[in-house]
Amino acid sequence: MIVVGLTGGIGSGKTTVAGFFKVHDIPIYIADVEAKQLMARSKVIKRKLIALFGEDAYDDGELNRPFIASKIFNDKNLLDQMNAIVHPKVAAHFKRWLKKQEGPYVIKEAAIIFEHQNENQYDFIITVTANVEERIKRVMHRDSSNRSKIEAIISNQMSDEEKIEKSHFVIVNDNLEDTKKQVQQTHLALLKAIKKLKN
Repeated sequence: MIVVGLTGGIGSGKTTVAGFFKVHDIPIYIADVEAKQLMARSKVIKRKLIALFGEDAYDDGELNRPFIASKIFNDKNLLDQMNAIVHPKVAAHFKRWLKKQEGPYVIKEAAIIFEHQNENQYDFIITVTANVEERIKRVMHRDSSNRSKIEAIISNQMSDEEKIEKSHFVIVNDNLEDTKKQVQQTHLALLKAIKKLKN
């Protein structure tokens, strides 16, 4: 099965773009959503996160996201430790999911493909970009977060320019109708590239 990575910075609209690929009957795996679900239901992950963050990591059995977010925001070491607990479980879950899929390719949406040097896990990579001001507005609206916090996250992420350089395809997500057209074009280009790959 051909695996296409879909990545982009915070607020770029990766999930929106993934939804447009779904219209073309492409199976979609959203790593962030699956990670949150695994953190909520896996006893092994729960135990390890409580050992890492303390009892406040969960509130009435539910993942205490604001607490964890506040802990990892300025602590890369803690973030790396959390990722070392969660990411292998997500990777194993994705492998199981992949075996059940049918279609010309699947899309795995993941925020940090290049940052973790995971490019070799994908046959093709699409980077989603958007105007920075638009990205900030989207995240402020979505998370009720403040501007300076979002700007700090953006400045800590790999730049769009670096991601684009390493990607096979780029989708500029500033206007939804235009984005849909770009998804259609990218889908057709992927089908052509996959055909070439298999011949």
